[in-house]
Amino acid sequence: MTDAATDDEPIRPEVPPSGEGCVECLELPDGWWFHLRRCAACGHIGCCDSSPGQHATRHAHEAGHPVAQSFEPGEDWMWDYARNEPVESVELAPPTSHPEGQRPPSPRNRVPDDWREQLHQLG
Repeated sequence: MTDAATDDEPIRPEVPPSGEGCVECLELPDGWWFHLRRCAACGHIGCCDSSPGQHATRHAHEAGHPVAQSFEPGEDWMWDYARNEPVESVELAPPTSHPEGQRPPSPRNRVPDDWREQLHQLG
């Protein structure tokens, strides 16, 4: 990679995250997420595939940004949605996770009582 990144590059380490929560879920009055993923190209924060919205995967496919990194505290793994496989992790611009006090599922005031039943079961 060069220092002069373009929008076509799957990983742009200098781009900060879009916020502390899933962009699309926060736009909905009842949106909530389980875990978060960060687009390595544009910083978009989206919810994981276990979350009802699955916004990180949708963003990867719609924006053509295949690589995302976990946005969970203590995690730095990366995933390539186009190849459906892990990729070598690189350090991205801070912050590298949502705040420690933001426990899943979040935001707490929107999480339904039956949230466990609403999670997508993977595998």
